[in-house]
Amino acid sequence: MRWRITAVMAAAAAVVATLLPAPSAQAEFRHGLSTFGDLKYPAGFTHFDYVNPNAPKGGKVALVGSGGVTSFDTFNAFILKGDAAEGLGLLYDSLMSGSGDEPGAAYGLVAESAELADDKRSVTFKLRPEAKFADGSPITADDIVFSFNILKEKGHPVAFRRRLRDVTKVTALDPATVRYDFQGELIRDLPLIVAGLPILPKAWWSTRNFEASSLEKPLGSGPYEIGSFQPGRFVSYKRRPDYWANDLPVNRGTNNFDEVRYDYFRDRQIGLQNLLSGTFDFREEFTAKDWSMSYGVPAVRDGRIRRLVVPDGRPSGAQGFFLNLRRPQFKDPLVRQAIGMAFDFEWSNRFLFFGLYSRTQSFFENSEMKAVGPPSPAEVALLEPYRSKLPPEVFAQPYVPPQSDGSGYNRAQLKQASDMLDQAGWKFPDQAKGCSFFCRFATAMAMRQAAPVRLRRNADGDSLKVEVLLFEDSFERILLPFVSNLRSIGIDANLRRIDGAQYQKRLKTFDFDIATQRYVVGLTPGIEIVNYWGSEAAKQEGSPNLGGIANPVVDELAGKVMAAQSREELVTAARAIDRVMRAGHYWVPQWSKGNHTIAFWDKFSWPETKPKYSLGAPMTWWYDADKAARLRAKTPSDEPPPPAAAQATTPAAAAQATTKE
Repeated sequence: MRWRITAVMAAAAAVVATLLPAPSAQAEFRHGLSTFGDLKYPAGFTHFDYVNPNAPKGGKVALVGSGGVTSFDTFNAFILKGDAAEGLGLLYDSLMSGSGDEPGAAYGLVAESAELADDKRSVTFKLRPEAKFADGSPITADDIVFSFNILKEKGHPVAFRRRLRDVTKVTALDPATVRYDFQGELIRDLPLIVAGLPILPKAWWSTRNFEASSLEKPLGSGPYEIGSFQPGRFVSYKRRPDYWANDLPVNRGTNNFDEVRYDYFRDRQIGLQNLLSGTFDFREEFTAKDWSMSYGVPAVRDGRIRRLVVPDGRPSGAQGFFLNLRRPQFKDPLVRQAIGMAFDFEWSNRFLFFGLYSRTQSFFENSEMKAVGPPSPAEVALLEPYRSKLPPEVFAQPYVPPQSDGSGYNRAQLKQASDMLDQAGWKFPDQAKGCSFFCRFATAMAMRQAAPVRLRRNADGDSLKVEVLLFEDSFERILLPFVSNLRSIGIDANLRRIDGAQYQKRLKTFDFDIATQRYVVGLTPGIEIVNYWGSEAAKQEGSPNLGGIANPVVDELAGKVMAAQSREELVTAARAIDRVMRAGHYWVPQWSKGNHTIAFWDKFSWPETKPKYSLGAPMTWWYDADKAARLRAKTPSDEPPPPAAAQATTPAAAAQATTKE
């Protein structure tokens, strides 16, 4: 889906046709590619099932910048440097496009067909002759080769270079045919990865520095081009009436708005007030308190702003407080587990979240990949070679966070956490003088909003210091009780609030103790597991592996996930890695829900069928002129009119998705 740039990228230089190696044994050309099994849509299909193929074009949609990014300073989304604008994926086409109701599949866009070799070590694409860049120049095999090479050589180290390291080369067989060659054993996902790479114009980039941030409007090939913009405020995209691929099956019923605009606000609360006042059109709500209490305005009561709860068939995401294992105080898993026990989810859900959430337990929550019960024989077979390197609980029930009574004063749970810190060598100086846990607890609870009366110290006399980072006001009410509980067991815990730009910079450089992150794992996970939680990613600045997880067993099991040749094998390997990760206590799991909560001004319509694995909005929605007229008619004369222009945002994905709450 082009509402955000696909995280995939590039390989070695092309060789001239006279030096080409003999091609591998190959199967037939097909209209799509699939990781496992057959494609849902046959050759000659006209559109996806979840779109209205006759949706009208026109109007505007206004959204809001997502995640923790409160501004942008570049239109180059392919490098580590800078904060890229929202929606840049609208500018670029790829060889193939994914489906929102089918995992692990893609269908022809710039490429009309693809041929996967029988040995799976190469894939060949035939380009459509009508494919063009926005300036009218044709998209050729040379542009495909250039895109791959520059992304692999100079692109973002995680999103592109690491992802494409086993693509050995891309070759232009002729002006309309390209072949990618692969190496190694973990090649299952590479055909779809290269099929999803953005296609860049070689001629345009040949006179520009690819490694520099820039606000020059780039030349693309997709359905939109950049219109007006102001860094720190908004960026607008205008639909191209001459877009070459409007009527292709993968595009029918999508890209329906003449303008898509993304607005930026300092935090979500300001964004919410701007939605309610009519500054922009559409918002996915991630804060339970706001969803339950902040929409009691006239525009909601009289139906001008609609609210919907939309089922979400995807894994719900691994969201939690991630502990930076690069910090020495977090090296001991007992310390990490004790910190996790200080978070009282049941109290938060009862008093802060209005009971809307469930406690996250798994890195693959809300999916068949979540480990439950004792490991199956197939899981044991995968884990057995590593038994000596793993804690015994990996071979028993998977770790589940303890459940409190929801009172906010769970002494038994905090007593258990205190005992763990004792075992880990972090003790109160006066423990030898007979002050019991309950003595210390009662004293510290009286000082919940201040530094603890007594601090735990290790053998060197150092206190156990923990700083929890945040940038949004909505999280402060959740973090303060957590920090207070940490203080009550002798941890020198503090809350540090910074602005969104600083927050992003400190995450990129791993300059934090504890930070909140949400990882969205795909329906057919592969390389993202390595990028999220692999040892190599832990060393790479800008990597999504915030926790610095560097476990060789996790690395090897991630390889098993990537090498799986059937859905059953993939599920088994994912459950095994889930058990190991949960036993490592690398995070304090937070909460999840299996739906989207969205609010929007009632001037849009949408298809009867929602894509199972996508929100579908605003990609498949359209501007409804009749609804917009009724909306204007219902607006009281003393209120500003609802927004006529738009702003846009998509929930943040792949590696760093928007946190919920």
